[in-house]
Amino acid sequence: MKKNILVSIIITNYNKGRFIEKTIKSALNQEYVNKEVIVFDDGSTDKSMKIIKKFRNIKIIKNKEKRKISGPLSQIKGIINSFKFSKGEILFLLDGDDEFKNTKLKNIINYFKKNKSINIIQDKPYIKKQKKIMKLKKKLHIFSIWPSIYPTSCITIKKKYFEEFLKYVEKKKFPNLEIDSRLVIYAFLKKDLKIINKSFTIYNFDQNGITSNYKKFSKKWWIKRKEAFEYMEFLMKKLKIKINRGPDFYFTKLINLLY
Repeated sequence: MKKNILVSIIITNYNKGRFIEKTIKSALNQEYVNKEVIVFDDGSTDKSMKIIKKFRNIKIIKNKEKRKISGPLSQIKGIINSFKFSKGEILFLLDGDDEFKNTKLKNIINYFKKNKSINIIQDKPYIKKQKKIMKLKKKLHIFSIWPSIYPTSCITIKKKYFEEFLKYVEKKKFPNLEIDSRLVIYAFLKKDLKIINKSFTIYNFDQNGITSNYKKFSKKWWIKRKEAFEYMEFLMKKLKIKINRGPDFYFTKLINLLY
C-alpha cells in the first residue's frame, strides 16, 4: 500500500439538515489530507441541499430517480451510485447524521498498512446522546451466531473488496436490511471481519432515521432479523459456505410465523 493513498469518504443524505453540516466538516477536517468527499442526496425536502451546496471542495451527486420506499434500499443505492464516481483505494462510509473524529482516516489507514491482509474494518461508535462508547460483544454464544454489527459509519473497506461484495449485495431485495448488516454478514462468512477496540466514529441517533423504525423486539425488528437470516442463506449458497445456523435462526422463523 502506498504511503499517501487516495481515499474516498462516501456520505449518504436524506433530510439530515440538522446534522449534515457537522458531518461534512468532520469528513473535510481530517488530519489525513489525500482524500475526496462524495455526498449523495436522495431527493431531500428539507434544508439539506442548501447546506451541502455551501461546500466547494466536495463532489455532490443527486438522485434523479424516484426515491425508493425502503430507507435501507435507498441507502444502498446511494452508496453504489457514489462508489461509481469514487477514485480512492479505501472507502469510508458515513451516514448524513454521524461524524468522524479528525484522526479517523489517519488511524484506520495506518491499521490497513500494518495489516495488509485485512479488507474491512469496523471501529466502535461513540454514542453522542449517551456520552459513551458502544460496548463490544466479546464472543459469539450458543444461541446466536451473529457478530457485532455497528452502524454504517463505522465501516471502512478496501475498494477491491467492495467490488467483490457488490456481486452479492442484492440491492433490490430485503427492504429492511441495511448495507452495514449485508457487509458484516458477507465478511463474517468469509472470515474477513475485523473489529478494532477503538472509537473514531461519533454516532448521532436521528429519531427520523432508518434505525428508529426498528425498536428491539418490535414486529419490524423481527422482520429485519428474518431478512438477515435469509440474506445469510443466500450468501451461504452463492459462496458455498456452510455454518451452523444456531437456535436464533429457528426462533426468529417461529416468531415471524406467529406474526
